[in-house]
Amino acid sequence: MKYKPEKDYLSIDIGATYTKYALIDHSGNLKIKSQFTTPRDNVNNFLKKIYAVINEVLPNIKGVAFSVPGKIDQKEQIIYYGGSLPMLHGLSLSKIISSRYELPVSMENSGNSAALAELWLGNLKDIKNGAAIILGNSVEGGIVLNGELWHGSNIQGGELGFMLSQINGPAEDPNNLMFTAGSAVQMIDDIATALDFNDRTDGMRVFKAIQNGDEQARHIFEQYCRRIAYIILNIQSILDLSRFVIGGGISSESILVPEIKHQLQLLFDENSLLRKSLSAPEILTASFKSDATLYGALYNLLLQLNDEKLIQDLSNEDPDNKDSSDPSNE
Repeated sequence: MKYKPEKDYLSIDIGATYTKYALIDHSGNLKIKSQFTTPRDNVNNFLKKIYAVINEVLPNIKGVAFSVPGKIDQKEQIIYYGGSLPMLHGLSLSKIISSRYELPVSMENSGNSAALAELWLGNLKDIKNGAAIILGNSVEGGIVLNGELWHGSNIQGGELGFMLSQINGPAEDPNNLMFTAGSAVQMIDDIATALDFNDRTDGMRVFKAIQNGDEQARHIFEQYCRRIAYIILNIQSILDLSRFVIGGGISSESILVPEIKHQLQLLFDENSLLRKSLSAPEILTASFKSDATLYGALYNLLLQLNDEKLIQDLSNEDPDNKDSSDPSNE
């Protein structure tokens, strides 16, 4: 990762499978992006990888922004539960990094980071009430109310993965929660298994089968999109939002958002009370797709630094290289 800019920011998105990182300048231009497999065995090995990334670019950065799974105590800068990475529970990651490198450091939940990116420079910009739904290893999200990210009373606003997806399953069935039932990775695995693919993570092959009209693939995909439509409808019935954006690596697939919209319309068509009572929200693909968490983490850092000039600069310019596509996982 050889690059000598004028003091960029390092943005790091910690995912269950991969940790992505990028240098982003004050105008929102993503300069260099890379990733490594997230160590899952213990926190020390995880921190060693983070240190290695920071050490590589240290002379060229003026701050570090993290997007992390789990519940984030912004006041104490502590990660709770860690989502798909329970080893992060209780870790004061930003305090550790800021103390070690004497740099400003911020953390935000990954779903909220994605929403912040879209609110700042993407398809939630100038939207007063909206939401981002991020489809990856699990389903995550962030909710914008009155133009601001909503954290809720217990810093768990937008935790879409904890919505119930079924009520009659066995007590510990993982599919009881949208965390698993809304997982794009699990959907791809289900289709690959049904079609007896050797590589159960081959998202490109899975979507080719869907587009070619394979009956099993289409059925699983449509049921998956219907579950995402349930999430949208349930949120809409409470918050009455004007726009939802769909992100994550899978969002680069052109058939995803149209099918979610189709399934939502079917839900309205099937229930006359819904048709009469609720207005359907607009549904768009997230502008940043799977890079949203990198941009949103940076925006969170700038908000904490209260650098209004930098924020305004970023809001008035179109960042380059926003697209990223890996439909298999996040």
